[in-house]
Amino acid sequence: MSDVTVTNGAPGDVELAEYRQRVRSWLAANLERRTGPLRIAVGGPDLTKEDVDRQRGERRKLFDAGYTGIAWPKEYGGQGLSAEHQRIFTEESADYVLPVPGGIAGGVTQRIVAPTILVYGSERQKQEWIPRILSGEEIWVQFLSEPGAGSDLAGIRTRAVRDGDSWVLNGAKIWSSGAMAADSGICLARTDWEAPKHRGLTWFRVPTDAPGVTIRPIRQINGNAEFCEEFFDDVVIPPEDVFGEVNGGWPIANDMLAFERGAETENTVAPARPSPGPLAPDLVTLATSRGLEADSHARQRVARAHVNDFLHACLIRRVLAGIVTGKTAPFYASYIKLHAGAITPIRANIAMELGGTDAVGWDAADDDAAVPSTNYLNSRIIAIAGGSDQVQRNIISERVLGLPREPSYDSDKPFNEVLRDAERWGSTPPGGSSR
Repeated sequence: MSDVTVTNGAPGDVELAEYRQRVRSWLAANLERRTGPLRIAVGGPDLTKEDVDRQRGERRKLFDAGYTGIAWPKEYGGQGLSAEHQRIFTEESADYVLPVPGGIAGGVTQRIVAPTILVYGSERQKQEWIPRILSGEEIWVQFLSEPGAGSDLAGIRTRAVRDGDSWVLNGAKIWSSGAMAADSGICLARTDWEAPKHRGLTWFRVPTDAPGVTIRPIRQINGNAEFCEEFFDDVVIPPEDVFGEVNGGWPIANDMLAFERGAETENTVAPARPSPGPLAPDLVTLATSRGLEADSHARQRVARAHVNDFLHACLIRRVLAGIVTGKTAPFYASYIKLHAGAITPIRANIAMELGGTDAVGWDAADDDAAVPSTNYLNSRIIAIAGGSDQVQRNIISERVLGLPREPSYDSDKPFNEVLRDAERWGSTPPGGSSR
């Protein structure tokens, strides 16, 4: 994966100071300051079409002001500035509510899909797709996992078959974050069943309103429906919407997942040295509301969460600094993902413990009061979505530490033979043999 930021010479201190002041003034005049407890895990209300359209307009205002794609090339709708300019905006905007159309789908669009397009898209695709993404005009999601292929993503069975110059897509996907709010999805499909499973995959752009596409929300334990399942029935894909090389989709999938695990762009800039900052403000608020300020156990719990938060910020800085400078590969982002999966449930449990009965029963009109329980219900998402903790450990052991790969019986077999062998194995009667 190539570096996706653009540095047009080292900016001077005066230029950066002036830029910081302009950013500061614009943010104060145009955006709402962030308030309320920290929401540490995935979770948010279902969005209506009106909500999404309003958010698109807010994103457009940010785009028109020059504060999206700050270090991205101008020819693709970016500003062509340096990584230092992006860092300044990231720092100054931390206390503001940035418009991200489509909620979780917008996060997928900006952090995962757009960076992947910037690296692997054709010149025409980058010039056409990225400006619409940066401006909020288009929201994209990933069509990856399938009912029978999750952690083993290379085992997908959604197929795309050539029909003249076009392709015809059939199959099903699941756990697509925010797909109900999306305009397009980037879909991984099998295009060669006689190749080994990692070598017969291709990416396609699929408009969500294309004939033959059906999207259904999945209701979650917290009452929201952020995940969706999709069905593709003879969906025609034109040749210009093939993304990357035919049968060359697996390396793209690896880099896309690296972005998802923390090596994303608009913010793939080594952050400034983290500061411990104020003591876990949301947890302090919870403890104070119950009169636990002087309770030694409560203080230790808050301190533990605060230390974890700070260490995670330090880990992000170290990993991203290595990726940005080219000293480490993008798959080092698995450290970020694995650590987040470990500390998020700890933090959620601490909040529930501090909140006591207030964390399980509250006034329905008080949205912030529901944050501890929502984060608790969602706290295992990070350890599963985007590759489970076990997958991250395998990546680190094999690609970072150089340990031997786990044995695999099917990695070099044609995929159609893998399926045939699996069907025969499943039909073998006890004590007998199949034919």
